[in-house]
Amino acid sequence: MIGKPAFMIGATRSGGGKTTLTVGILAALVRRGMNVQCFKCGPDFIDPTLHETVTSTVSYNLDIRMMGGQCCRDTFARTCRTCDVAVVEGVMGLFDGAEASSAALAKLLGVPVFLVIDAASCAESSAAVLKGFVDFDPELRVCGAIFNRIGSARHRDLIETAVRDHCRIDYLGFMPRDDAFVIPERHLGLHMGNEKPLDDYSLGRLTDSIETNLDLDRMLNTAVSSISPPSERPAAAALRPSVARRSEAKARIGVAMDEAFCFYYRQNFELLESCGFELVPFSPIRDEELPPLLEMLYFGGGYPENHAARLSANHRIRDQIRAFHADGRPLYGECGGFMYLCRTLTDMEGGCFPMAGVFPFDSALNRRLRRLGYRRVQLLEGCLLGDRGDILHGHEFHYSDIEIDPNGSLPDGVTTLYRLDNNALEGYSVGSAVGSYIHLHFGGTPSALSHLYRTLVGTRRESDDNA
Repeated sequence: MIGKPAFMIGATRSGGGKTTLTVGILAALVRRGMNVQCFKCGPDFIDPTLHETVTSTVSYNLDIRMMGGQCCRDTFARTCRTCDVAVVEGVMGLFDGAEASSAALAKLLGVPVFLVIDAASCAESSAAVLKGFVDFDPELRVCGAIFNRIGSARHRDLIETAVRDHCRIDYLGFMPRDDAFVIPERHLGLHMGNEKPLDDYSLGRLTDSIETNLDLDRMLNTAVSSISPPSERPAAAALRPSVARRSEAKARIGVAMDEAFCFYYRQNFELLESCGFELVPFSPIRDEELPPLLEMLYFGGGYPENHAARLSANHRIRDQIRAFHADGRPLYGECGGFMYLCRTLTDMEGGCFPMAGVFPFDSALNRRLRRLGYRRVQLLEGCLLGDRGDILHGHEFHYSDIEIDPNGSLPDGVTTLYRLDNNALEGYSVGSAVGSYIHLHFGGTPSALSHLYRTLVGTRRESDDNA
């Protein structure tokens, strides 16, 4: 058991300033010279990139629904070994999401919660909100409140008095309203960390405000937790099958990695590497050729719609991707990566752009959210990721759709792969390619990557034998 400060920043609702305050707290801790390990509760890809920009360390998703509780605990314990403090950013409101909620994760990890309350347009009622959240679940340790968007000294005094008179939990500080702290949003959420949505001036101003208005010392002293060591659960490498010596070289997977394809779970990369894969990044926007000696291509989600003209203009790499597929080598695309592998992409302004053309579908952006939620996937057919009947876990969040015959008939050569827990059908294969709107997380199902390794190595050995 390792005693060190570890805490969660939770909130009463989405949009109350939780991410901005988390970024500011991280920046203030880093300014103090602390080695900070950060995490994001839930499936979000964007917030971890904001953490990483401030701390220069990897921020990990912790999601009970997709990863399972044991994988969450193990990831937390393993990555906290060398840090000075661990900070977990919650998701949505503290209790939203049932078994996948911020509250459930805080109890699983044994960390206290500091609750962000948006006090804009209310005063004493903020204390009532705090009292309700503290009393809602007696097993949850809510250890202090941060009142955000305070408009004046009088506003603060009203809340402070009400908290002292009616709440058994004290406040940690009052953050003033300041438009310089606002992180801009777009259709999929906040801007990514590498886009610097807070410039150096704004981040410095936010950090100064955190130091001035929050009692960081009390937060650190209150949040000392005992972090259990990771379990002895077999790692993904233990699932890797033994292979003939001539096939033991790592399987090289080309990973689309640029501003159009940037939604990847870090644990998935680490699991792939532990299974025996070498990840080779390339850019479908800028690179004119695929990296050499690849055995598979992996296209994650992101913003292909924001870069559709540049993706479409890169004819050479699109041709190489089609040739890679025609040669029978595997491709996997999810969400934005799946859209890129389709025939065309129509953006929100109505512009239609040719894409890689592996799947005989056309994708189009909508101005309204089309799908959102966790997905439990059962494989209807054997594929790269498992055998028929195997279960996978992921999350779906997209504004686009692909055009499919309303009668449900698919183009020749296309197979439906996924049955979801709501009985919907999703996921498609065309020859050696698999595509879907669902972002899969393999933390709870590393055997899927072991299956992938066996598939690629088996293909390699067949090629060696034929040679």
